Amino acid sequence: MKSKRLLSMIIIFIFIAFSTSQLWAQSHPEYIPLGGGVKGALYKPDSGSAPHVGILVMHRTVNFLSTTACTQLSSRGFMVLCANPSSDNNEALVDWENMPLDVQRGVNFLRSQPGITKVILWAHSGGGPLMTFYQAVAQRGPSYCQGPNKLVQCGNNLAGLPPADGIILADAHPGNPVVGNLRTLHPGVFNEERPDRVRQRLDPFDPKNGFNPNGPSTFSEEFKQNYFKAQAERMNKLIDEALEIVRRMEEGKHRFPDDDLFPVFKSGSGFGSAAGSAALYLLDLDVLCCTINPQRLLKNDGSIVTQPIRSVRVAAPENAEANQNFIDSTKLLTVRSFLGANAIRATHSMDYSQIDWCSTNNSTVCALDHVTIPMLIAGMGAHYFLGDAELFYERSKSTDKDLIIIEGATHGFGRCVPCEQVTGQSYSNATANFFNYVRDWVNARF
Repeated sequence: MKSKRLLSMIIIFIFIAFSTSQLWAQSHPEYIPLGGGVKGALYKPDSGSAPHVGILVMHRTVNFLSTTACTQLSSRGFMVLCANPSSDNNEALVDWENMPLDVQRGVNFLRSQPGITKVILWAHSGGGPLMTFYQAVAQRGPSYCQGPNKLVQCGNNLAGLPPADGIILADAHPGNPVVGNLRTLHPGVFNEERPDRVRQRLDPFDPKNGFNPNGPSTFSEEFKQNYFKAQAERMNKLIDEALEIVRRMEEGKHRFPDDDLFPVFKSGSGFGSAAGSAALYLLDLDVLCCTINPQRLLKNDGSIVTQPIRSVRVAAPENAEANQNFIDSTKLLTVRSFLGANAIRATHSMDYSQIDWCSTNNSTVCALDHVTIPMLIAGMGAHYFLGDAELFYERSKSTDKDLIIIEGATHGFGRCVPCEQVTGQSYSNATANFFNYVRDWVNARF
């Protein structure tokens, strides 16, 4: 009897595993060259009715040709174009003010596909400022990204962009200038030529200031406030230096007439892993910990509750070692890629009211003042963008907007296993819960 029961269980397990693999087997993407250095992979449902909604997935630099959203969304009945921009995998090549033209290629392609009546922008991580920038210009025209307050002006070549029908901010961030630089800069650097020398009173990796090499750190309120103000001061100095180089180039007095190297030290080499970053929220879990107000939380069991939400993420004390290294803590930029996609004016790195959101065109927050299409804002409960997602919801001018936080989900939409070990909870359904919610939100509107 026991052997028969065991055999039955094995057969059931094999059937479930096979069925699951078939469910996610949207595995025949078609390579799509979109021109101008933009390329894509087109995912279609393997079965069911022909899709009428197309979803465009793109990031400023990250290779998104096979990212999680490609198969998760196509398996739920949507046509998905996962595309890479002309600056994929190279931050120094980012020409931010012209990136909406890369997005336009994807939108135009989806619009041209038989049966597609609606196009939705998938704005994940750095795709947040990219897709909202595109939509703001599509709705407002180039005047949105022009003006004396802008560090870099866009051109009139952005006129006539076709607007999308909806946008999904999937754990989007407020802009690379804030997340990739302002919040991650080591403010103890006082000489850009010698980043190895830092002011001890502003060193987040000094135990005397509250650093814990074995777990979450605890910094005093005084240290944090001084730190956040000093981060903004260093950013402003870098901006002034870059603008001076631009002035000299325009006057023909610089060593190059077009651009030049502009490395930013002790800031983290890339947003994805945050390795080397000096961001306090990666060390002290009370920084960017929570939503300000009660918000809707999609729990692992599929229920939704409304409550104040705290991120279940774990600390990253290993950044102390990474911040000492060139590879892990240096952004290799040019003057123009710094000003266009990595710089923003501020007097405080964490106080939203002290950040000049519209001094840069790489700003989800600024763009949302002009985006009115239906909008889903989703924050991942094991990451540090909960407060940002809340801010997006408040700033959005859309009359059809929704905010949901996914319990235990990582920035990449997976389950946070280290968080489970700390909280004693399971987040096994994080991915399915999130994409099922997206499916239902889209189908209810389009």
